[in-house]
Amino acid sequence: MAHFSPAYYTRGSIECWDAIRDWELNYHLGCAVKYIVRAGYKDSKEQDLKKAIHYLQNELDNCLLESVANGSSGAIPLSLLSDDEWT
Repeated sequence: MAHFSPAYYTRGSIECWDAIRDWELNYHLGCAVKYIVRAGYKDSKEQDLKKAIHYLQNELDNCLLESVANGSSGAIPLSLLSDDEWT
């Protein structure tokens, strides 16, 4: 079987799908990584980043639903909401 991998899915010597498999990411996280990797290299960078956010939001929503189903409050820890870590 022929192997085809567009350049916009490869950074250095690492292909996006190889990283996703190696990191054992689920569907939504894998899609987010795919759109982040190709942002600015295929179509609109803005469009690809919005798609990545869409998949990350879906994953976060699912995590919160699972937390509530397991008896947790589902709240995001304040430590994750603090901007101090990123400045």
